[in-house]
Amino acid sequence: MTTIAVLDYGAGNVRSAVRAAEAAGAEVTLTNDHAVIDAADGLLVPGVGAYSAVMAGLEAVDAVDLIRARHEAGRPLLGICVGLQVFFSEGREHGVETAGIGLWPGEVTALDAPVVPHMGWSDITAAEGSRMFSGIEDEKFYFVHSYAATESPNGTLVTTATHGSEFIAAVEDGTTWAAQFHPEKSAQAGAALLRNWIASFPDEEAPTKGSHSPDSR
Repeated sequence: MTTIAVLDYGAGNVRSAVRAAEAAGAEVTLTNDHAVIDAADGLLVPGVGAYSAVMAGLEAVDAVDLIRARHEAGRPLLGICVGLQVFFSEGREHGVETAGIGLWPGEVTALDAPVVPHMGWSDITAAEGSRMFSGIEDEKFYFVHSYAATESPNGTLVTTATHGSEFIAAVEDGTTWAAQFHPEKSAQAGAALLRNWIASFPDEEAPTKGSHSPDSR
């Protein structure tokens, strides 16, 4: 059975992510044990709350370099909500600038919208050729956020949504995927997305090094 580690770094409300991944057909462990994470087929990084607090939590369990290494090795990685945001270089909230993990360049800033937070079901515009949204391109997904990234990383597949203005709803970069919305709160569409993620995992026997697209750096 496919194994997934859900990163435990003190973020709230992660049990729903664990249950959703289990329902998608995986054996799931909530952990910050690096050996367990390294042995898992996939790593899910949840994120709730402020960008700076999430980064502090990741640093407290020495997960920043672990996430970078997994990305560079082409091993399946999924960030959710602020888990997507910290994959970018920097977050700016209330005048505070916080360095992110930096898998992709770009800043996470306040949504340019008349009503914030963006909370509820929204349409997405799926990237052409997306595996993440295969079969669910026309579905709605559940968002809860006040900040977002807007700069598309080169060499990636970027799915967008609009709330006041357009923002990044999801990124696919080889085996690294990330969603601004919450798949675990997005009913059947979210469940299908998690199944798509698991189905994308490379065979254990196949080499994973360098599995990113050639221009994804």
